[in-house]
Amino acid sequence: MKDVVSLTKVVIVDDDDEAVQLMGQWLNGVGFQVQAVATGKAALQLLDSQSPDLILVDTSLADVNGFTLCKHFKDHPLTQDIPIICLISPAQTNYQTQAFQAGADDYITKPYTAADVLARVRHQLRLSQQRQQLSHQNALLTQEVRERVLVEQALMTAEMNYRSVFENSTVGIFKSSAQGAYLSVNPSMARMYGYDSPVEMLALVDNFDRQIYNQAKRWDALKVYLDRFEKITDAESEVARKDGSTFWVSEDIWKVWDKAGNFLYYEGIVHDISERRKMETELRQQRQQADRLLVNILPYQIAQRLKLGTRTIAESFDEVSVLFADLVDFTAASGNMTPRQLVKILNEIFSIFDQLAEFYQLEKIKTIGDAYMVAGGLPAAKPDHNESIAQFALDILAAIQGFTRPDGKPFQLRIGINTGPVVAGVIGQRKFAYDLWGDTVNIANRMEATGEGQKIQVTPELYQILKDKFVLQRRGHVAVKGRGQMTTYWLLGKRTDSQNSTDL
Repeated sequence: MKDVVSLTKVVIVDDDDEAVQLMGQWLNGVGFQVQAVATGKAALQLLDSQSPDLILVDTSLADVNGFTLCKHFKDHPLTQDIPIICLISPAQTNYQTQAFQAGADDYITKPYTAADVLARVRHQLRLSQQRQQLSHQNALLTQEVRERVLVEQALMTAEMNYRSVFENSTVGIFKSSAQGAYLSVNPSMARMYGYDSPVEMLALVDNFDRQIYNQAKRWDALKVYLDRFEKITDAESEVARKDGSTFWVSEDIWKVWDKAGNFLYYEGIVHDISERRKMETELRQQRQQADRLLVNILPYQIAQRLKLGTRTIAESFDEVSVLFADLVDFTAASGNMTPRQLVKILNEIFSIFDQLAEFYQLEKIKTIGDAYMVAGGLPAAKPDHNESIAQFALDILAAIQGFTRPDGKPFQLRIGINTGPVVAGVIGQRKFAYDLWGDTVNIANRMEATGEGQKIQVTPELYQILKDKFVLQRRGHVAVKGRGQMTTYWLLGKRTDSQNSTDL
Protein backbone atom coordinates (compact mmCIF):
# COMPACT_ATOMS: atom_id res chain seq x y z
CA MET A 1 0.00 0.00 0.00
CA LYS A 2 1.42 3.42 -0.90
CA ASP A 3 2.18 5.96 1.83
CA VAL A 4 -1.07 7.71 2.79
CA VAL A 5 0.84 10.94 3.45
CA SER A 6 1.69 11.45 -0.26
CA LEU A 7 -0.43 14.33 -1.71
CA THR A 8 -3.05 13.79 1.01
CA LYS A 9 -5.36 16.77 1.59
CA VAL A 10 -6.41 17.59 5.16
CA VAL A 11 -8.90 20.31 6.15
CA ILE A 12 -8.79 21.75 9.69
CA VAL A 13 -11.96 23.49 10.92
CA ASP A 14 -10.87 25.36 14.07
CA ASP A 15 -10.99 28.99 15.25
CA ASP A 16 -8.00 28.51 17.58
CA ASP A 17 -5.19 30.06 15.53
CA GLU A 18 -2.49 28.64 17.80
CA ALA A 19 -3.83 25.08 17.60
CA VAL A 20 -4.29 25.36 13.82
CA GLN A 21 -0.75 26.66 13.34
CA LEU A 22 0.68 23.89 15.55
CA MET A 23 -1.18 21.06 13.84
CA GLY A 24 -0.45 22.60 10.45
CA GLN A 25 3.27 22.49 11.20
CA TRP A 26 3.07 18.84 12.28
CA LEU A 27 1.05 17.76 9.25
CA ASN A 28 2.94 19.86 6.69
CA GLY A 29 6.18 18.58 8.17
CA VAL A 30 5.40 15.02 7.03
CA GLY A 31 4.01 15.96 3.61
CA PHE A 32 0.29 16.52 4.18
CA GLN A 33 -1.45 19.28 2.21
CA VAL A 34 -3.26 21.32 4.90
CA GLN A 35 -6.01 23.92 4.50
CA ALA A 36 -7.63 25.60 7.51
CA VAL A 37 -10.90 27.47 8.00
CA ALA A 38 -12.12 29.14 11.19
CA THR A 39 -15.91 28.73 10.94
CA GLY A 40 -18.47 26.10 10.09
CA LYS A 41 -19.89 28.30 7.33
CA ALA A 42 -16.48 28.57 5.68
CA ALA A 43 -16.05 24.81 5.96
CA LEU A 44 -19.36 24.17 4.18
CA GLN A 45 -18.40 26.54 1.35
CA LEU A 46 -14.96 24.94 1.01
CA LEU A 47 -16.32 21.39 0.84
CA ASP A 48 -18.84 22.38 -1.83
CA SER A 49 -15.94 23.01 -4.19
CA GLN A 50 -13.43 20.31 -3.21
CA SER A 51 -13.20 16.96 -1.49
CA PRO A 52 -10.36 16.47 1.04
CA ASP A 53 -9.08 13.09 2.25
CA LEU A 54 -9.67 13.87 5.95
CA ILE A 55 -11.34 16.55 8.08
CA LEU A 56 -10.35 17.73 11.59
CA VAL A 57 -13.31 19.51 13.28
CA ASP A 58 -13.14 21.52 16.51
CA THR A 59 -16.31 20.84 18.52
CA SER A 60 -16.22 24.32 20.13
CA LEU A 61 -16.57 26.57 17.06
CA ALA A 62 -17.93 30.05 17.56
CA ASP A 63 -20.66 29.95 14.89
CA VAL A 64 -21.85 26.33 14.99
CA ASN A 65 -21.71 23.29 17.24
CA GLY A 66 -18.86 21.09 16.02
CA PHE A 67 -20.85 17.89 16.57
CA THR A 68 -23.69 19.30 14.44
CA LEU A 69 -21.20 20.18 11.69
CA CYS A 70 -19.73 16.68 11.87
CA LYS A 71 -23.21 15.12 11.54
CA HIS A 72 -23.94 17.36 8.54
CA PHE A 73 -20.81 16.12 6.78
CA LYS A 74 -21.68 12.48 7.51
CA ASP A 75 -25.26 12.96 6.26
CA HIS A 76 -24.18 14.65 3.01
CA PRO A 77 -23.53 12.26 0.08
CA LEU A 78 -20.45 14.20 -1.06
CA THR A 79 -18.69 14.10 2.32
CA GLN A 80 -20.15 11.09 4.13
CA ASP A 81 -17.18 8.82 3.32
CA ILE A 82 -14.49 11.33 4.36
CA PRO A 83 -12.89 10.38 7.72
CA ILE A 84 -13.64 12.97 10.42
CA ILE A 85 -11.66 13.44 13.63
CA CYS A 86 -13.21 15.64 16.33
CA LEU A 87 -10.94 18.05 18.24
CA ILE A 88 -12.33 18.03 21.78
CA SER A 89 -11.67 19.93 25.00
CA PRO A 90 -11.81 17.64 28.06
CA ALA A 91 -14.06 20.26 29.68
CA GLN A 92 -16.89 19.03 27.47
CA THR A 93 -19.01 16.38 29.14
CA ASN A 94 -19.91 13.10 27.46
CA TYR A 95 -17.76 14.15 24.51
CA GLN A 96 -16.79 10.66 23.35
CA THR A 97 -20.44 9.59 23.01
CA GLN A 98 -21.39 12.84 21.27
CA ALA A 99 -18.50 12.50 18.82
CA PHE A 100 -19.39 8.98 17.76
CA GLN A 101 -23.15 9.73 17.71
CA ALA A 102 -22.37 12.57 15.31
CA GLY A 103 -20.60 10.07 13.04
CA ALA A 104 -16.99 10.97 13.85
CA ASP A 105 -14.44 8.27 13.13
CA ASP A 106 -12.13 9.28 16.00
CA TYR A 107 -11.39 12.13 18.41
CA ILE A 108 -8.35 13.88 19.82
CA THR A 109 -8.49 15.56 23.22
CA LYS A 110 -6.59 18.70 24.10
CA PRO A 111 -3.75 19.38 24.79
CA TYR A 112 -2.52 17.88 21.52
CA THR A 113 0.75 16.07 20.94
CA ALA A 114 2.39 15.64 17.56
CA ALA A 115 2.65 11.86 18.02
CA ASP A 116 -1.07 11.53 18.87
CA VAL A 117 -2.26 13.79 16.01
CA LEU A 118 -0.07 12.16 13.35
CA ALA A 119 -0.80 8.62 14.52
CA ARG A 120 -4.58 9.13 14.53
CA VAL A 121 -4.62 10.96 11.18
CA ARG A 122 -2.51 8.26 9.53
CA HIS A 123 -4.62 5.52 11.12
CA GLN A 124 -7.89 6.98 9.82
CA LEU A 125 -6.46 7.49 6.34
CA ARG A 126 -5.28 3.88 6.21
CA LEU A 127 -8.69 2.67 7.42
CA SER A 128 -10.34 4.82 4.75
CA GLN A 129 -8.17 3.25 2.05
CA GLN A 130 -8.96 -0.21 3.36
CA ARG A 131 -12.69 0.56 3.43
CA GLN A 132 -12.55 1.84 -0.14
CA GLN A 133 -10.67 -1.24 -1.27
CA LEU A 134 -13.08 -3.58 0.51
CA SER A 135 -16.08 -1.64 -0.82
CA HIS A 136 -14.74 -2.01 -4.32
CA GLN A 137 -14.23 -5.75 -3.87
CA ASN A 138 -17.69 -6.19 -2.36
CA ALA A 139 -19.18 -4.32 -5.30
CA LEU A 140 -17.48 -6.73 -7.69
CA LEU A 141 -18.68 -9.76 -5.75
CA THR A 142 -22.24 -8.39 -5.55
CA GLN A 143 -22.29 -7.83 -9.28
CA GLU A 144 -21.10 -11.39 -9.85
CA VAL A 145 -23.87 -12.79 -7.65
CA ARG A 146 -26.52 -10.82 -9.52
CA GLU A 147 -25.23 -12.08 -12.84
CA ARG A 148 -25.32 -15.70 -11.63
CA VAL A 149 -28.99 -15.31 -10.65
CA LEU A 150 -29.97 -13.92 -14.07
CA VAL A 151 -28.70 -16.55 -16.49
CA GLU A 152 -26.20 -19.35 -16.76
CA GLN A 153 -24.04 -17.29 -19.03
CA ALA A 154 -24.01 -14.45 -16.49
CA LEU A 155 -23.06 -17.03 -13.86
CA MET A 156 -20.14 -18.19 -15.97
CA THR A 157 -19.01 -14.61 -16.57
CA ALA A 158 -19.33 -13.76 -12.90
CA GLU A 159 -17.38 -16.89 -11.98
CA MET A 160 -14.60 -15.84 -14.31
CA ASN A 161 -14.54 -12.36 -12.79
CA TYR A 162 -14.54 -13.80 -9.29
CA ARG A 163 -11.68 -16.11 -10.19
CA SER A 164 -9.71 -13.13 -11.48
CA VAL A 165 -10.27 -11.22 -8.27
CA PHE A 166 -9.54 -14.34 -6.24
CA GLU A 167 -6.25 -14.99 -8.01
CA ASN A 168 -5.00 -11.43 -8.33
CA SER A 169 -6.30 -9.73 -5.20
CA THR A 170 -3.74 -8.15 -2.89
CA VAL A 171 -5.66 -9.37 0.17
CA GLY A 172 -6.19 -12.92 1.34
CA ILE A 173 -9.40 -14.65 0.21
CA PHE A 174 -10.49 -18.08 1.35
CA LYS A 175 -13.30 -20.60 1.51
CA SER A 176 -13.53 -23.03 4.40
CA SER A 177 -15.64 -25.81 5.80
CA ALA A 178 -17.44 -25.60 9.12
CA GLN A 179 -14.87 -28.07 10.56
CA GLY A 180 -12.01 -25.59 10.14
CA ALA A 181 -10.33 -26.76 6.92
CA TYR A 182 -9.64 -24.61 3.88
CA LEU A 183 -11.52 -25.44 0.67
CA SER A 184 -9.60 -22.82 -1.32
CA VAL A 185 -7.20 -19.98 -0.76
CA ASN A 186 -5.87 -17.37 -3.17
CA PRO A 187 -2.15 -16.72 -3.81
CA SER A 188 -2.10 -13.64 -1.57
CA MET A 189 -3.51 -15.71 1.28
CA ALA A 190 -0.83 -18.37 0.85
CA ARG A 191 1.96 -15.78 0.72
CA MET A 192 0.59 -13.99 3.76
CA TYR A 193 0.86 -17.19 5.82
CA GLY A 194 4.29 -18.11 4.47
CA TYR A 195 3.34 -20.95 2.10
CA ASP A 196 4.85 -21.34 -1.34
CA SER A 197 1.50 -21.76 -3.06
CA PRO A 198 -2.23 -22.23 -2.41
CA VAL A 199 -1.77 -25.95 -3.15
CA GLU A 200 0.81 -26.31 -0.36
CA MET A 201 -1.36 -24.43 2.11
CA LEU A 202 -4.40 -26.57 1.33
CA ALA A 203 -2.33 -29.73 1.70
CA LEU A 204 -0.72 -28.82 5.04
CA VAL A 205 -3.47 -26.96 6.91
CA ASP A 206 -6.34 -29.12 8.10
CA ASN A 207 -7.16 -27.60 11.51
CA PHE A 208 -7.53 -23.84 12.07
CA ASP A 209 -7.44 -23.94 15.87
CA ARG A 210 -4.24 -25.99 15.88
CA GLN A 211 -2.37 -24.53 12.90
CA ILE A 212 -3.70 -21.01 12.25
CA TYR A 213 -5.06 -19.31 15.35
CA ASN A 214 -2.82 -18.80 18.41
CA GLN A 215 -5.77 -18.25 20.73
CA ALA A 216 -7.25 -21.53 21.94
CA LYS A 217 -10.60 -22.44 20.34
CA ARG A 218 -10.62 -19.17 18.37
CA TRP A 219 -12.31 -20.75 15.32
CA ASP A 220 -14.99 -22.26 17.55
CA ALA A 221 -15.68 -18.80 18.99
CA LEU A 222 -15.92 -17.28 15.52
CA LYS A 223 -18.35 -19.99 14.41
CA VAL A 224 -20.62 -19.30 17.40
CA TYR A 225 -20.82 -15.67 16.29
CA LEU A 226 -21.37 -16.68 12.64
CA ASP A 227 -24.18 -19.06 13.62
CA ARG A 228 -25.99 -16.15 15.21
CA PHE A 229 -25.25 -13.26 12.86
CA GLU A 230 -24.05 -15.01 9.67
CA LYS A 231 -21.26 -12.45 9.16
CA ILE A 232 -18.23 -11.15 11.02
CA THR A 233 -16.50 -7.84 10.17
CA ASP A 234 -13.00 -6.80 11.26
CA ALA A 235 -12.38 -9.75 13.58
CA GLU A 236 -8.78 -9.35 14.80
CA SER A 237 -6.76 -12.45 15.66
CA GLU A 238 -3.14 -13.42 16.23
CA VAL A 239 -2.22 -16.15 13.73
CA ALA A 240 0.78 -18.32 12.84
CA ARG A 241 2.77 -18.59 9.63
CA LYS A 242 4.13 -21.84 8.28
CA ASP A 243 7.49 -21.23 10.03
CA GLY A 244 5.81 -20.64 13.40
CA SER A 245 6.24 -16.84 13.49
CA THR A 246 3.13 -14.88 14.42
CA PHE A 247 1.34 -11.79 13.09
CA TRP A 248 -2.07 -10.12 13.35
CA VAL A 249 -4.91 -10.23 10.82
CA SER A 250 -8.35 -8.68 10.44
CA GLU A 251 -10.98 -11.00 8.92
CA ASP A 252 -14.37 -10.50 7.31
CA ILE A 253 -16.14 -13.89 7.26
CA TRP A 254 -19.63 -14.78 6.10
CA LYS A 255 -21.79 -17.81 5.39
CA VAL A 256 -22.59 -18.89 1.83
CA TRP A 257 -25.90 -20.64 1.04
CA ASP A 258 -27.26 -22.38 -2.05
CA LYS A 259 -30.52 -21.42 -3.74
CA ALA A 260 -32.43 -23.83 -1.55
CA GLY A 261 -31.11 -22.21 1.63
CA ASN A 262 -28.63 -24.94 2.50
CA PHE A 263 -25.30 -23.94 4.03
CA LEU A 264 -22.38 -24.48 1.66
CA TYR A 265 -19.21 -23.03 3.19
CA TYR A 266 -17.62 -19.96 4.75
CA GLU A 267 -15.97 -17.24 2.70
CA GLY A 268 -13.58 -14.66 4.07
CA ILE A 269 -11.24 -11.79 3.33
CA VAL A 270 -8.05 -11.45 5.37
CA HIS A 271 -5.97 -8.30 5.89
CA ASP A 272 -2.50 -8.26 7.46
CA ILE A 273 -2.73 -5.59 10.17
CA SER A 274 0.65 -6.16 11.80
CA GLU A 275 1.84 -2.63 10.98
CA ARG A 276 -1.29 -1.09 12.42
CA ARG A 277 -0.99 -3.15 15.60
CA LYS A 278 2.66 -2.17 15.86
CA MET A 279 1.75 1.49 15.50
CA GLU A 280 -0.97 1.20 18.15
CA THR A 281 1.46 -0.54 20.52
CA GLU A 282 4.12 2.13 19.96
CA LEU A 283 1.55 4.87 20.51
CA ARG A 284 0.39 3.22 23.74
CA GLN A 285 3.99 2.89 24.94
CA GLN A 286 4.66 6.55 24.13
CA ARG A 287 1.61 7.57 26.13
CA GLN A 288 2.71 5.42 29.07
CA GLN A 289 6.21 6.90 28.93
CA ALA A 290 4.80 10.43 28.83
CA ASP A 291 2.56 9.60 31.80
CA ARG A 292 5.53 8.25 33.77
CA LEU A 293 7.61 11.34 33.03
CA LEU A 294 4.76 13.64 34.06
CA VAL A 295 4.25 11.80 37.36
CA ASN A 296 8.01 11.97 38.01
CA ILE A 297 8.00 15.78 37.94
CA LEU A 298 4.54 16.50 39.37
CA PRO A 299 2.38 15.07 42.17
CA TYR A 300 0.17 12.25 40.85
CA GLN A 301 -3.09 14.11 41.47
CA ILE A 302 -1.79 17.21 39.70
CA ALA A 303 -0.47 15.18 36.75
CA GLN A 304 -3.91 13.55 36.32
CA ARG A 305 -5.62 16.94 36.22
CA LEU A 306 -3.19 18.20 33.59
CA LYS A 307 -3.81 15.10 31.46
CA LEU A 308 -7.56 15.83 31.63
CA GLY A 309 -6.91 19.28 30.16
CA THR A 310 -6.88 21.57 33.22
CA ARG A 311 -4.72 24.50 32.12
CA THR A 312 -4.47 26.55 35.32
CA ILE A 313 -3.90 24.77 38.63
CA ALA A 314 -3.69 26.97 41.74
CA GLU A 315 -4.92 26.03 45.21
CA SER A 316 -4.80 27.40 48.74
CA PHE A 317 -4.00 25.12 51.67
CA ASP A 318 -4.66 26.18 55.27
CA GLU A 319 -1.94 24.07 56.86
CA VAL A 320 1.15 22.75 55.12
CA SER A 321 4.57 21.92 56.56
CA VAL A 322 7.53 23.17 54.52
CA LEU A 323 11.18 22.07 54.90
CA PHE A 324 14.34 23.48 53.37
CA ALA A 325 17.64 21.63 53.64
CA ASP A 326 21.00 22.91 52.43
CA LEU A 327 24.43 21.27 52.31
CA VAL A 328 26.78 23.35 54.45
CA ASP A 329 29.79 24.83 52.56
CA PHE A 330 29.03 22.66 49.55
CA THR A 331 30.25 25.32 47.13
CA ALA A 332 33.70 25.27 48.69
CA ALA A 333 33.80 21.47 48.76
CA SER A 334 32.65 21.23 45.14
CA GLY A 335 35.74 23.13 44.04
CA ASN A 336 37.76 19.99 44.78
CA MET A 337 35.47 17.69 42.80
CA THR A 338 35.16 16.94 39.09
CA PRO A 339 31.76 17.66 37.47
CA ARG A 340 31.04 13.92 37.37
CA GLN A 341 31.89 13.51 41.08
CA LEU A 342 29.77 16.54 42.02
CA VAL A 343 26.67 15.31 40.16
CA LYS A 344 27.20 11.75 41.44
CA ILE A 345 27.32 12.77 45.11
CA LEU A 346 24.30 15.08 44.80
CA ASN A 347 22.34 12.34 43.02
CA GLU A 348 23.16 9.80 45.73
CA ILE A 349 22.26 12.21 48.55
CA PHE A 350 19.02 13.46 47.01
CA SER A 351 17.99 9.94 45.97
CA ILE A 352 18.05 8.92 49.65
CA PHE A 353 16.05 12.06 50.50
CA ASP A 354 13.52 11.13 47.78
CA GLN A 355 13.12 7.62 49.21
CA LEU A 356 12.55 8.99 52.71
CA ALA A 357 10.08 11.59 51.39
CA GLU A 358 8.10 8.84 49.67
CA PHE A 359 8.20 6.70 52.83
CA TYR A 360 6.77 9.55 54.95
CA GLN A 361 4.23 10.46 52.22
CA LEU A 362 5.72 13.91 51.70
CA GLU A 363 5.86 15.80 48.42
CA LYS A 364 9.25 16.76 47.02
CA ILE A 365 8.89 20.23 45.55
CA LYS A 366 12.30 20.87 43.97
CA THR A 367 16.06 20.96 44.31
CA ILE A 368 18.00 24.13 43.69
CA GLY A 369 21.70 23.41 43.39
CA ASP A 370 22.60 21.80 46.71
CA ALA A 371 19.31 22.76 48.39
CA TYR A 372 16.30 20.44 48.83
CA MET A 373 12.68 21.48 49.41
CA VAL A 374 9.89 19.16 50.57
CA ALA A 375 6.36 19.74 51.88
CA GLY A 376 3.72 17.78 53.78
CA GLY A 377 -0.06 18.00 53.70
CA LEU A 378 -0.50 18.58 49.97
CA PRO A 379 -1.79 18.07 47.35
CA ALA A 380 -3.76 15.49 49.38
CA ALA A 381 -4.50 16.11 53.06
CA LYS A 382 -2.36 14.23 55.60
CA PRO A 383 -3.32 14.74 59.27
CA ASP A 384 0.13 13.90 60.70
CA HIS A 385 2.22 15.77 58.11
CA ASN A 386 3.98 17.91 60.75
CA GLU A 387 5.18 14.84 62.64
CA SER A 388 6.17 13.16 59.37
CA ILE A 389 8.26 16.09 58.17
CA ALA A 390 9.95 16.36 61.57
CA GLN A 391 10.92 12.67 61.47
CA PHE A 392 12.03 13.11 57.86
CA ALA A 393 14.34 15.96 58.96
CA LEU A 394 15.87 13.78 61.70
CA ASP A 395 16.40 10.92 59.23
CA ILE A 396 18.13 12.99 56.53
CA LEU A 397 20.29 14.60 59.22
CA ALA A 398 21.46 11.11 60.15
CA ALA A 399 21.73 9.94 56.52
CA ILE A 400 24.05 12.79 55.48
CA GLN A 401 26.66 11.52 57.94
CA GLY A 402 27.27 8.61 55.57
CA PHE A 403 28.67 10.93 52.89
CA THR A 404 32.16 12.40 53.13
CA ARG A 405 33.61 15.58 51.64
CA PRO A 406 36.87 15.59 49.63
CA ASP A 407 38.71 16.53 52.86
CA GLY A 408 37.45 13.34 54.54
CA LYS A 409 34.97 15.05 56.86
CA PRO A 410 31.27 14.16 56.70
CA PHE A 411 28.87 16.50 54.94
CA GLN A 412 26.53 18.54 57.13
CA LEU A 413 22.99 19.78 56.58
CA ARG A 414 21.35 23.00 57.68
CA ILE A 415 17.59 22.44 57.97
CA GLY A 416 14.66 24.79 58.57
CA ILE A 417 10.96 23.92 58.96
CA ASN A 418 7.77 25.96 59.23
CA THR A 419 4.05 25.22 59.07
CA GLY A 420 1.08 27.28 57.96
CA PRO A 421 -1.00 28.32 54.92
CA VAL A 422 0.45 28.28 51.40
CA VAL A 423 -0.60 28.71 47.79
CA ALA A 424 0.41 25.85 45.48
CA GLY A 425 0.18 25.58 41.71
CA VAL A 426 1.70 24.59 38.40
CA ILE A 427 3.69 27.07 36.36
CA GLY A 428 4.96 26.70 32.81
CA GLN A 429 3.44 25.38 29.57
CA ARG A 430 6.11 23.09 28.13
CA LYS A 431 8.24 22.45 31.21
CA PHE A 432 5.91 22.14 34.18
CA ALA A 433 6.90 22.90 37.77
CA TYR A 434 4.81 22.45 40.92
CA ASP A 435 5.75 25.15 43.45
CA LEU A 436 4.64 26.83 46.69
CA TRP A 437 4.28 30.49 47.59
CA GLY A 438 3.48 32.49 50.70
CA ASP A 439 4.88 33.73 54.01
CA THR A 440 5.01 30.16 55.36
CA VAL A 441 7.45 29.22 52.61
CA ASN A 442 9.57 32.33 53.12
CA ILE A 443 9.87 31.79 56.88
CA ALA A 444 10.80 28.11 56.35
CA ASN A 445 13.57 29.30 54.05
CA ARG A 446 14.73 31.81 56.70
CA MET A 447 14.80 29.00 59.29
CA GLU A 448 17.29 27.16 57.09
CA ALA A 449 19.34 30.24 56.22
CA THR A 450 19.75 31.34 59.87
CA GLY A 451 20.34 27.81 61.17
CA GLU A 452 23.52 25.92 61.94
CA GLY A 453 25.22 22.84 60.53
CA GLN A 454 23.69 19.50 61.56
CA LYS A 455 20.79 21.25 63.27
CA ILE A 456 17.08 21.59 62.57
CA GLN A 457 15.57 24.99 63.32
CA VAL A 458 11.79 25.29 63.66
CA THR A 459 9.34 28.14 64.19
CA PRO A 460 7.18 28.73 67.31
CA GLU A 461 4.11 27.58 65.35
CA LEU A 462 5.68 24.20 64.63
CA TYR A 463 7.09 23.97 68.16
CA GLN A 464 3.57 24.13 69.60
CA ILE A 465 2.51 21.20 67.40
CA LEU A 466 5.58 19.01 68.00
CA LYS A 467 6.44 19.66 71.65
CA ASP A 468 4.50 16.72 73.08
CA LYS A 469 6.00 14.15 70.70
CA PHE A 470 9.51 15.48 70.01
CA VAL A 471 12.40 16.84 72.04
CA LEU A 472 12.97 20.50 71.26
CA GLN A 473 15.47 23.02 72.65
CA ARG A 474 14.80 26.74 72.86
CA ARG A 475 17.43 28.56 70.82
CA GLY A 476 16.39 32.10 71.69
CA HIS A 477 15.73 35.17 69.60
CA VAL A 478 16.78 35.16 65.95
CA ALA A 479 16.51 38.08 63.55
CA VAL A 480 14.24 36.90 60.72
CA LYS A 481 13.78 39.06 57.64
CA GLY A 482 10.19 40.23 57.41
CA ARG A 483 9.33 39.09 60.97
CA GLY A 484 11.90 40.83 63.15
CA GLN A 485 13.04 39.01 66.29
CA MET A 486 11.59 35.49 66.53
CA THR A 487 11.99 32.83 69.20
CA THR A 488 13.07 29.63 67.45
CA TYR A 489 13.74 26.06 68.54
CA TRP A 490 16.13 23.23 67.72
CA LEU A 491 14.46 19.91 66.90
CA LEU A 492 16.61 17.27 68.64
CA GLY A 493 14.76 13.99 68.32
CA LYS A 494 11.70 11.87 68.97
CA ARG A 495 10.40 12.03 72.54
CA THR A 496 10.44 8.77 74.52
CA ASP A 497 7.97 7.77 77.21
CA SER A 498 10.49 8.68 79.93
CA GLN A 499 10.85 12.28 78.68
CA ASN A 500 8.35 14.94 79.65
CA SER A 501 7.38 17.89 77.47
CA THR A 502 9.58 20.46 79.19
CA ASP A 503 11.96 22.29 76.85
CA LEU A 504 15.63 21.52 77.22
